[in-house]
Amino acid sequence: MSDGISSSPDAPGRKIAIGLLRLTDSAPAIVAYEFGFFADEGLDVALSVEPSWANVADKLAYRALDAAVIVPPLAFAVSLGLRGAAEPLVIPYCLSLGGDTITLAKELAGELRDEAREVGYAAALAARLKASESGETLAVVHDYSNHNLLLRYWLASTGALVERDYSIVVTPPARMVEALRSGKIAGFCAGAPWGDIAERAGVGATVATSGDVWRNGPGKALAVRERWSEANPEALVGLLRALYRAARFCDAPANATYVASLLSRRAWLAVDSHAILSSLPGTAGRNPSRFQTHAATFPWRSQALWFLTEMTRWGLIDEGLPLGAIAERVYRPDLYTAALAPTGAPIPAMDRKREGEHRADWSLPASPASIPMGPDLFCDDDVFDPEALS
Repeated sequence: MSDGISSSPDAPGRKIAIGLLRLTDSAPAIVAYEFGFFADEGLDVALSVEPSWANVADKLAYRALDAAVIVPPLAFAVSLGLRGAAEPLVIPYCLSLGGDTITLAKELAGELRDEAREVGYAAALAARLKASESGETLAVVHDYSNHNLLLRYWLASTGALVERDYSIVVTPPARMVEALRSGKIAGFCAGAPWGDIAERAGVGATVATSGDVWRNGPGKALAVRERWSEANPEALVGLLRALYRAARFCDAPANATYVASLLSRRAWLAVDSHAILSSLPGTAGRNPSRFQTHAATFPWRSQALWFLTEMTRWGLIDEGLPLGAIAERVYRPDLYTAALAPTGAPIPAMDRKREGEHRADWSLPASPASIPMGPDLFCDDDVFDPEALS
């Protein structure tokens, strides 16, 4: 007996399966689902909470998911077939800025505190790592993650290099606290709320945030299977509009308490709402995620190129690949514009910019109105110019 749903994984009318992890920056997808924003666009969405980024990647590659909240470097890895079957993905929308923390074992952070007051935690930790005879192990959420690239960048800026001075292991975000408690790792870089949870458990201390590495740098993105996006253009438009509506809600400080309570439910993050609250806009947290302000939702090809350049730097992808062509195929500001321009959402006048050159608030040319932007400095004061790669 037919249930009215086509057996083709990319057939129009099929339920849209979206994967996500137990992270604060999954908030727009969860809010859009719970508040009926997806349904308002005529979409039948199923959210699938996954235990790890590896699960998300596998399910995208084998078409068990149509889309996912993802760390952008992983979208490149899946598209290029770097970790199994290749499945072309597109990123038509970004979900957040910031929100990640670098958290050390509480005892180690305490030992470094006095030196860090003089030189900063990056330099203090780098000196400890270089002097260690046994070596220390730090954890990131996936090899192909923002966190891996940001942690390496942060420590390299003060002279500590992975493999020479320390090692990196992969640990799913929700398992970071236990890995720290057991002594398997000396610290980790992961998304909210796991740094806060480590502090509340008395086993960790956050010594830096992603904002200390790259101010207002990109967080998570929406990755969609390219074939699905081509077979379902109207559904994709509705998906982006629902997420944008949710992003505006999540970015309003007045809604922070409600969003934290919603995310804390067992179906979603299943953690204390107060730990989530500190990573939401308008709170006293050190590095709250931004979901809509500062052009947070726009898929910047300059940021795609930064990820690809850093992946090349650390040997995560081969040298000599056509980075510009890869960035243009995966990051799709044209799809973003087609979906959101008719709603009156401001659309940047360009799809790439010099990353890291702004020390203060600035204004981004856009239509129908310019977009207020924040500082975007890197910890080493470098400026990434995407045009230099041409």
